[in-house]
Amino acid sequence: MVTTYLLTTGWYEEFLKFIPDGKLFSLRAVFEAIPGILQNLPITLLLTAGGAVFGILLAMVFAIVKINRVKVLYPIQAFFVSFLRGTPLLVQLMLTYFGIPLLLKAINQKYGTSFNINEIPASVFAIVAFAFNEAAYASETIRAAILSVDPGEIEAARSLGMTNKQVYMRVIIPNAAVVATPSLINSLIGLTKGTSLAFSAGVVEIFAKAQAIAGADYRYFERFISVSLIYWAVNILIEQLGRWIEKMMDIKQPDKFESLQQAEGEGI
Repeated sequence: MVTTYLLTTGWYEEFLKFIPDGKLFSLRAVFEAIPGILQNLPITLLLTAGGAVFGILLAMVFAIVKINRVKVLYPIQAFFVSFLRGTPLLVQLMLTYFGIPLLLKAINQKYGTSFNINEIPASVFAIVAFAFNEAAYASETIRAAILSVDPGEIEAARSLGMTNKQVYMRVIIPNAAVVATPSLINSLIGLTKGTSLAFSAGVVEIFAKAQAIAGADYRYFERFISVSLIYWAVNILIEQLGRWIEKMMDIKQPDKFESLQQAEGEGI
């Protein structure tokens, strides 16, 4: 949508005429590449959103398993977190890209299923890798946030007759979210930048698009400046969104616990 606006209105082309050009370095080439790179921005945002959503959900499972030392699951969780934190994201991406097809082939051979590996988009492999990597780091953030909740508030909630699920939903998770949000926003920014590795799995996101455009005229330095500006702008927006979320939480959060304390005082 942004790219269409830039190209159809004509003002951007007029703007480029005033940008200095050069043989050794062309500032005009930096801005010329931006509309073309922006065409693949939705793919980058999809990778970021998919990795973040599934990563946070998986991180919550990892955190709860570790806190409660769930039998059987705890050693598996410890192995995955240690492996994911101890290996590069690019390696994990390659393992996912080549490992999932092998797994599906094995399932087809053993159970007679007919999974078509060629129909799976490369972005799916990338999202799986990003989600697991995000979960490995975010799980420790979420675990620490859950353990930081005041035990007195938990006991107060239980004394009011709340079930374990209600305690988690009304006390632990809201409190932990306030503590974990700043770190999770930083992780989201890191994930956004990490999506630039998806090109190695055949996903044409904004970094891969910048490389493709640079390959036509060998203006690699200028095109990489272009994509850097786009990443910078996206992450500034994510940072501002994070601050807005934190502000909203800080406003709403005390009201819940004031109601809880009031209910406790009234002996409900």
